[in-house]
Amino acid sequence: MKKLLEKVLALLARKIVKKYNPQVVGITGSMGKTSAKEAVYAVLKTKFNVRKNIKNYNNEIGVPLTIIGEESGGKSAGAWLKIFLAAIRLIFVHDKEYPEVLVLEMGADKPGDIGYLTEIIPCHVGVVTTIGPAHLEAFKTVENVAKEKQKIVSHLMAADTAILNFDDPLTGKMHQKTKAKVVFFGYNEEATVRAVELSSQTENLNLSGIKFKIAFGGSTVPIFLPGVVGAHQINAALIAASVGIAFGLNLIEIAEGLKNYSTPRGRMSLVEGNQTLIIDDTYNSSPKAARAALEALSKLNTGENARKVAILGDMLELGDYTNEAHYDLGKQVAEAGVKLLICVGNFRNETACGALENGLLNTQIVQFKNSDEAVESIQKLVQPNDLILIKGSQGVRMEKVVKVLMKEPEKADEFLVRQSDEWLK
Repeated sequence: MKKLLEKVLALLARKIVKKYNPQVVGITGSMGKTSAKEAVYAVLKTKFNVRKNIKNYNNEIGVPLTIIGEESGGKSAGAWLKIFLAAIRLIFVHDKEYPEVLVLEMGADKPGDIGYLTEIIPCHVGVVTTIGPAHLEAFKTVENVAKEKQKIVSHLMAADTAILNFDDPLTGKMHQKTKAKVVFFGYNEEATVRAVELSSQTENLNLSGIKFKIAFGGSTVPIFLPGVVGAHQINAALIAASVGIAFGLNLIEIAEGLKNYSTPRGRMSLVEGNQTLIIDDTYNSSPKAARAALEALSKLNTGENARKVAILGDMLELGDYTNEAHYDLGKQVAEAGVKLLICVGNFRNETACGALENGLLNTQIVQFKNSDEAVESIQKLVQPNDLILIKGSQGVRMEKVVKVLMKEPEKADEFLVRQSDEWLK
C-alpha cells in the first residue's frame, strides 16, 4: 500500500509541477538541511511567493505532499482521499496563489532516494550542505553517501545553479558532476560566497548570537543571527545568500531576509533551564553533527562558576562504524572541556570509554540505558549555571531530557521537537 501511495503521489506531484512550473530549490546533505531550508525560505519570501516543507516532509511521501500543499493523511483513507482531490483540483482548476518557488529539503536514507525525488521534481537550484557518515547501514561508506547526494546537482541543466560547500572535500568536488553554474560557499578565500569576521557574542550564560559578514563579488554585508549557537550554523546563512544571489537578490536584501531566520527546533536552539542554559540539538545526530555541536560548546565562554555538560544519546544507523564513532565521540567530549558527560543508549559504554581514555574521570561520567531512565535522575545531576548540550539520534528521544530540564516544561510544544500527539503516544 505504501508503494502504491508513493506512485499516486508522484504522479499527481509531476502534473502539478508541470502545470505551475515553479522554481525549485532542492537541498540535501548529511547535516544542516533543515536550517538551510529555513534560512533560504527567510530570504526568498521577501521577494517571492514561497513554500517550504513542513515538519520532516523530505522523503518519497513528504516531498509530493509539499508540492500538493497538504499534510499527511496518516492511517485515514478519508484523509488521503481529500488529499488526492486537492491535488486533482490543482491540476484542473488554476490556483492563482500557487507558489512561485518551492524550497524542498530532500533526504536520503538509502541509495536511490535523491534520484527518485529529483525525477519527480527536477530542481533549478541544487544545494549540498556537507557530506558525512550517516545512514551507513544502508550506504556502507561515506563515498556512497556522496554519490547519492550529488544527484541533486548532477541532474541540473546548464541554466541552473549548483550550490556546494567549498570547505567540505566530498561536496566541493561535486562541481565535476554538474552542467550547472557552480556557486561555492564557505570560509575559504576561494569560495564564491564566504563568511568573514566571525565572532560569537557571549555574556556568562546569555548568548545573544553570532555576528559575521558575508562577502561576495568584492562587497560585504554585516549579518547578525540572534540566538544562534555554533559556527556551523553560519552555513545556513551562506546557503541562503547563495540561493538569494541565484534569484537576483543583492546582499542588502539578503541581510534583511536573514533577520527573520531563527534556528529550527532541536537544531542548536537555546532553551532556558532552571538557572541553566540548554543547547537543544535533539532533532537527530551523526558523527559530523555531534563533532560540530561539541566544537561549538568548547568555544563558548561560560564564566568561572559554570560547567559545560554534555548529555549525549546514541548515534544510530552507522552500521560497522558504530563502535568507533561512539568512542570518537567520547574522545571529542574530553577535548571539549566538558566537566560532566551523561551517556544515554545502547552504545553508552563506547562513548564513556572514549572519554575515560582521553582525560575524563569516572566521577565525571554517568550512564543511562535510555532517555526514560535518564529523565528519572537527570535533575539531580545538573547544577546552577551549567551550560548543557543535549544531542542524540531521533530514535533515542533525547527531547524528553530537555523537557525535564527546561524551566517551563508546559511550553514544550512551543520549543521542542516531536511534541505532536503521534510522537507523544
